[in-house]
Amino acid sequence: MKKQSEKMEIVTVTNTQDMVSRPETMALLSDIRSLIEAARMRVSTTANVEMVLLYWHIGDCILKDILRMERADYGKQIVQTLSGKLIVEYGRGYSRTNLFHMIQFAEVFRNLKIVQTLTGQLGWSHFVQIIALDDPLKRDFYAEMCRIERWSTRTLHAKIQGMLYERTALSKKSEKLIKQDITTLREEDLMTPDLVFRDPYFLDFLGLSDSFSEHDLECAILRELERFLLELGTDFTFAARQKRIIIDNEDYYLDLLFYHRGMRRLVAIELKLGKFQAQDKGQMELYLRWLDRYEKRMGEESPLGLILCAEKTAEHVELLQLENTGIRVAEYLTELPPRILLEGKLHEAIRIAREQIAVHDVKRLEE
Repeated sequence: MKKQSEKMEIVTVTNTQDMVSRPETMALLSDIRSLIEAARMRVSTTANVEMVLLYWHIGDCILKDILRMERADYGKQIVQTLSGKLIVEYGRGYSRTNLFHMIQFAEVFRNLKIVQTLTGQLGWSHFVQIIALDDPLKRDFYAEMCRIERWSTRTLHAKIQGMLYERTALSKKSEKLIKQDITTLREEDLMTPDLVFRDPYFLDFLGLSDSFSEHDLECAILRELERFLLELGTDFTFAARQKRIIIDNEDYYLDLLFYHRGMRRLVAIELKLGKFQAQDKGQMELYLRWLDRYEKRMGEESPLGLILCAEKTAEHVELLQLENTGIRVAEYLTELPPRILLEGKLHEAIRIAREQIAVHDVKRLEE
């Protein structure tokens, strides 16, 4: 009887193993796993949203109490007292530092509807990094870009440290226009070229030696394509290398071709080792007109061009009025200078650009 029972167990195990290995069983198991993982993700997302909203309401509650008392020293005292009580009851998440973060969160993000929208992609760790920024426009920029491009907290930190905002064309516009672009991004999820393109581009990760050719630069970009796309922006997808263009039986070759999903445009990139030259504009215009005629699909916007060069000649760019032709010129850096020098250079570029805008506005009014 015992041997018969053992045989039945062996047969049962064998049958179970056979059933598990069947394709239809594996497919069913895969479907169930997907359901479980999706449910776990929804639970995690819901918990994150509720926690962030809770922290906003706590910060708002304390902030209103502090403002009502109109005493700065009261704020420090009440936070210390509240923290001591809340830690005992609810854990370390209510430390003095975190309570001050909640207050600052409610103070700089006064619109709860905006917070509710952002919580779909941003966790508390994202907000802690963003509220530390002192410029309201910069905070809004990073919050919305983080939402649109689904940055991890690590990526957000890298973007802030890499001064992404200061490198965008957006930062060089007037405050009014910056607000308009960010509002459009928030309300319509619409990416503009001024949000997408930056100057300079950091290509230090390519590991290029002191002397290299355009071919070396192109090959290094393709070798490190994932990191290059991260520097360009997450909505870029690679389309072609050395794209062949035939015009009047002559062959031309575009260095790199990308597609930007948010802008719904092809983006042509030309790599230049030296300074930007006036003839570079003509070459890129030719490529863009060809792409517009032969490669643009229904529903897409006209292609844009990006000329990446070792040195940007500012007066050439201004006189050629490149932005009116859909062409951007930007420098690339294969070695990053000390941060303080880079900050100074970027802030000076922003100052000059805004002064030029102010001069143009005055001239228009005089006319």
